[in-house]
Amino acid sequence: MFEFLTGLVLGLMAYIFFRVILTAFYIIPPDQRAVITTFGRAERLSEEFVEPLDDPNLSEDEKKRYTYPKVRVVGPGGPYFKMPWQQVHKVSVATRSVDLVWDPTKKQETIEAVTKDNLTTGVNGQIRYRVSENNLYAYLFGVASPLEHIMGYFVSVLRERIATFSDPKGASLLAKPTDDDDDTPTSVDLSEGVSINDLRKNLPLLNSYMEEQCRCTPGRYGVELDAALITSIDPPPEVDRALSAINSTRNQVAADLSTAQADAEQQITMSKRAVDIASNNAQAEVAPLRELARTLTQIKQEGGSGAVRAYIRDLKVPLLSRAVSVVQTREDK
Repeated sequence: MFEFLTGLVLGLMAYIFFRVILTAFYIIPPDQRAVITTFGRAERLSEEFVEPLDDPNLSEDEKKRYTYPKVRVVGPGGPYFKMPWQQVHKVSVATRSVDLVWDPTKKQETIEAVTKDNLTTGVNGQIRYRVSENNLYAYLFGVASPLEHIMGYFVSVLRERIATFSDPKGASLLAKPTDDDDDTPTSVDLSEGVSINDLRKNLPLLNSYMEEQCRCTPGRYGVELDAALITSIDPPPEVDRALSAINSTRNQVAADLSTAQADAEQQITMSKRAVDIASNNAQAEVAPLRELARTLTQIKQEGGSGAVRAYIRDLKVPLLSRAVSVVQTREDK
């Protein structure tokens, strides 16, 4: 009996040593944060709640639904000590990336989305995210799989945006021109209305829209979206070949129109310059005659007809030195 009690005590001491002493100490790496739960309940800082981020798409009922208590967050460092009835929940707060096609329930190579033209396209890309340190309760205890919720929310918003996307430039070109606007859209400009082409040209605009729509995710799921990187939007191969042929034809038409317009502008510029040169030459020929007329008029006004004849006689002197023969009339005597 004594040996049994001794073994029981030694075993209990060994259990306490390994279960309490050794496992009671823990450390937190620099890229992680931790939340301590006591009998399954997270340690709270206060009874205040974390309000979700301001999102116009949330109703008042949804705003009340996404309210979580503030919990005590253990920062990096250690070793820390915890009681046996406590549990440490460690979370990495480093920025990570995940493919847009990630889904724990199925394997897929692309995300299918339907454009405004009823064209089924494949979307690929990545999103960068990190766990919100200010709302770890939502990430750890709000939903079972927060990343899966984030991906589902992101894909649903993306599909809705692709289905209703229109190129802002194309929309302005399709508007009716006003009386004050002399520039009318050409057929090449109006050809920008193909949804797949608009999406490919405006990927940065689409990424910015997705980032704006996902600003509410920290308040809902405790995950902050750092960036949305939609890299490709590809239709089926046969549609892609048809679009490539259409785009090549339109590009050729645009190049021909640009060349013709440049030639016409060059001809107009050359004609304007020729008119300016001819006008300058005519003015250069007329200017000495006008100056001579003003001089003769002034001489006659000041000196009379005799002064004019003297002026004309003086002008003939250089001509007489170069003349081969001179015919003198009576009026010249």
